[in-house]
Amino acid sequence: MSTASDSGAQRRGKAPAGERVADWADGRLGIYSLAKANMRKIFPDHWSFMLGEVCLYSFIIIILTGVYLTLFFHPSMEEVTYHGPYVPMQGVKMSEAFASTLDISFEVRGGLLIRQIHHWAALVFLCGMFTHMMRVFFTGAFRKPREINWLFGFLLFFLGMLTGFTGYSLPDDLLSGTGLRFIEGVFLSIPVVGTYISMFVFGGEFPGMDLIPRLYPVHVLLLPGIMLGLLVAHLILVFYHKHTQYPGAGKTEKNVVGMPLLPVYMAKAGGFFFLVFGVIAVVSAIATINPVWTIGPYRPDQVSTGAQPDWYMGFAEGLVRVMPGWEITAWGHTLVLGVFIPIVLFPLVLFAIGLYPFVESWITGDKREHHILDRPRNAPTRTAFGVAWLTAYFVMLIGGGNDLWATHFHLSINSITWFVRIGFFVGPVLAFIATKRICLGLQRRDRDKVLHGRETGIIKRLPHGEFIEVHEPLSQDQLFALTQHEQPEPYEIGPEVDENGVKRKIKRSQKLRSKLSKGYYGGDNIIPKPTREEYHEITSGHGHH
Repeated sequence: MSTASDSGAQRRGKAPAGERVADWADGRLGIYSLAKANMRKIFPDHWSFMLGEVCLYSFIIIILTGVYLTLFFHPSMEEVTYHGPYVPMQGVKMSEAFASTLDISFEVRGGLLIRQIHHWAALVFLCGMFTHMMRVFFTGAFRKPREINWLFGFLLFFLGMLTGFTGYSLPDDLLSGTGLRFIEGVFLSIPVVGTYISMFVFGGEFPGMDLIPRLYPVHVLLLPGIMLGLLVAHLILVFYHKHTQYPGAGKTEKNVVGMPLLPVYMAKAGGFFFLVFGVIAVVSAIATINPVWTIGPYRPDQVSTGAQPDWYMGFAEGLVRVMPGWEITAWGHTLVLGVFIPIVLFPLVLFAIGLYPFVESWITGDKREHHILDRPRNAPTRTAFGVAWLTAYFVMLIGGGNDLWATHFHLSINSITWFVRIGFFVGPVLAFIATKRICLGLQRRDRDKVLHGRETGIIKRLPHGEFIEVHEPLSQDQLFALTQHEQPEPYEIGPEVDENGVKRKIKRSQKLRSKLSKGYYGGDNIIPKPTREEYHEITSGHGHH
């Protein structure tokens, strides 16, 4: 005899399949509590935060298209004779790697489009990383507790450069072979161990038979695996730390104002993924990149003219091209400084940005947590450093393409080389000075807007004949945004003698820190914010014109 509860269960029937699967997974993985804690997590809504999403989505596109390409690519340097559908190459001897690249481009359905999407997505990924890191740098988002996340992002950018280089070297075409020949020269310029490194990497004399088979697992397995781990760690820390947000009314160091992850943010993020994918696909369909069939297979006795690496390697290329051909010969050995100095300088310039958060923290002595972003104008020294670094980077990009600049604009290549040599040292200094003055000018403008209001463009004539421009008082939200930032005092060493008149022992590091701190917060580097008394004196006494 059935009970009332049994009959109720029969009327209701079984739970939906999705609900039963969810219950089964929750009983073993605890998904419900995890989702409850994180799915309603608040994210701020600002267009600049989409830069990180562009990097994430382009990385996913790279993985998806890369898996497809691995099904058809043959990473072998064995010599074959081409008899495929591309007529100009028929009968030409080439490596299996190059021949399979031609097959992907002309015989595999959708293969050329996938190759194009893969390459363009890699460029977008690194460009997005570059722009995203600059946004984080200029707004001070790298400060405590996000220094480790900054390092993760920096390593992702650096590994992305290496992955991109190994990727466009795999087809074994004349352009990529020229780049690998350049890398061999880099290895050989390293004192003492350079020859051994070159022989180990290439498996013998360049080009050898082992390079492509060795680059292949590095490109498709090792570097992407490390990057995937860094990316997951990066996202975990983004979830763990509160998301940074721009200053505004109601926004403090202890809250986040924005939208929940589900459903609003996830819906927008999903749509944005398909938008990024669509844009990359359209660009790939209409703009050819790396047409290896027009370049031909690599041959050690040939070199391609107008050879240019992808943009992210242009800085290193420029350093080598504009460096004087200095050499030192001693004890029967030659040290090629014209190559060795640039390959040492290139990572140093990059790592200077990677280590900057720790340098600034030491200079300023700021150990607090920061979740409100800086306006770049309110940190003029940091902003000036960033613009100086970008100036040096882009000057060297010109050096990396000095031959194309010369041919396209009918200029002397020697003049361009000397311009880059001088600009590499002078340009960042001028950019630093100009950026700092612009930031200070913007601070003065903000101070004037707080005290006198916004210019309306309306001209008014007073009874005694004077013409003035009418100013409109700012709203409370605008006043808060312009005055919420802190203006710390520079680090002071203190008196040289203690209370007993004994001379204190002051370390050189303390003196250096004091001088650098004054460069950040000294009198000429910060425009004082208007005080409450100044504001009330102007607004209550005479009002706004």
